[in-house]
Amino acid sequence: MPGVALLVHFFTWHGYGWFRDELYYIVCARHLAWGYVDHPPLSIAILRAVIDTFGESLHVIRTVPAIAGAATVALVGLIARELGGGRFACLLAMSAAVAAPESLAIDFFYSMNAFDLLAWPAIVLTLLVTLRRDQTRSWAYLGVSLGLGLLNKVSVLWLGAGIAAGLVLTSYRRAIARPGPWLASGVAAVCFAPHVVWQVLHGWPTLEFMRNASGSKMAGRGVVAFTVAAISDEGVVVALVGIVGLAAAFAGAMDRRARVLAWVWVVVFLILALNGTSRTGYLTPAWTWTFALGGVAIERAIPDRRIAWRIAAVGAIVLFGVVALPMALPVLPTERYVRYAAALGQEPSTEENKQVGRLPQFYADMNGWDSIVGSLEAAWRTLPADEQARAVFFGTNYGEAGAIDVLGRAQGLPPAVATHNNYFFWGPPGDDIDAVVIMSQNPARWAQAFDHVVLAGATDCGDCMPYENHRQIYVVWGRRVAWANLWPTLRHFE
Repeated sequence: MPGVALLVHFFTWHGYGWFRDELYYIVCARHLAWGYVDHPPLSIAILRAVIDTFGESLHVIRTVPAIAGAATVALVGLIARELGGGRFACLLAMSAAVAAPESLAIDFFYSMNAFDLLAWPAIVLTLLVTLRRDQTRSWAYLGVSLGLGLLNKVSVLWLGAGIAAGLVLTSYRRAIARPGPWLASGVAAVCFAPHVVWQVLHGWPTLEFMRNASGSKMAGRGVVAFTVAAISDEGVVVALVGIVGLAAAFAGAMDRRARVLAWVWVVVFLILALNGTSRTGYLTPAWTWTFALGGVAIERAIPDRRIAWRIAAVGAIVLFGVVALPMALPVLPTERYVRYAAALGQEPSTEENKQVGRLPQFYADMNGWDSIVGSLEAAWRTLPADEQARAVFFGTNYGEAGAIDVLGRAQGLPPAVATHNNYFFWGPPGDDIDAVVIMSQNPARWAQAFDHVVLAGATDCGDCMPYENHRQIYVVWGRRVAWANLWPTLRHFE
């Protein structure tokens, strides 16, 4: 099954083109640090190593999350085996892991989320082995796995809270009084410390980022709406496998360690559901071990002699995966996808407070970047040659800036600057920079700092996100305000 997951991604990895976050990640990899406004450093360090070794082509970069996805599927099978599952349990669990639409989507493009999806089942498998052996060395390994997970994504804190609750709420509560769990916590804290130091030195920008995202970027919803969306987005069929596993674990129908995992899932779910603005994708890593629980539970419920029932169970998952595949991966041309989604009753969607076109945000963010760069280049070339040398592109978000820095670099375009997320910390342009090319919906704001604000074109990026399409492009020059004074007023963490 890990091989199946790998092949699925290898045959679909081009999709509609670069994803917005991939462009930003590549630029981050050119600025190695112990932290970034919107993510810790581990995924960026890995990307830098990949780029330095193999280059930064789209196929090279997307090979990494594809491999991570295959490894995630393998870990689900190993968790099922650790819990006493046989071949059928492992096969069923891994089939669910392969077919889950959210997991497929996460492992399609390069981001910290692909490693997060890998880290959670790796941590859980380490936890299971640690509880079985109860050795100091095992607790230390658990701490290392938690620490590395935190260096990839801070949301591993939710997993840590779930593990603590799982121990306290089960027969393993006595372990809290022993050194092991505290050793694991200490090791994790030491691993994570360099990023914490970076946060302190930069004024805790991630907290500002999270506040802004929760307050204005993410759409709000209640517990019931989150629950329905979480099951729907994960896929009703595969989610049912996980729900069966959770029920069996709480009923005591398998290894007592299973109940710890069930509580971990519940705690993580409650943290996200009660937050009110969480993405359902945040829960995706927690579904992984529920597939293992479900595989073991279903294997025990269907005896060996009921081979037809076992085939039917796996077949239902595979059939669901095939039907749902175009909703998770861009395997269909745009026109065919639109018709297919409509036939399934699926409307274009986003979990952010943004308008969408005929494609969901996930697919729209893979469209139009070459066109946007071309439109910006055309505006830049309206400047006299000497002014072109003293001009930069200003990205109103990291996608626009990343597109210029990655796709425009090969065309000899000047670099981009921006104040969105970590671009802010990479600083303003030099004082010799007098002209700026920008996609702006508020030219009056730039008129306050520059003598000339001239309309020089507009974007036409097809099925990109609507807020990027038909945007006016301005060339501004004659700066009256020092960049050092202008820069802080443009700061934007979201």
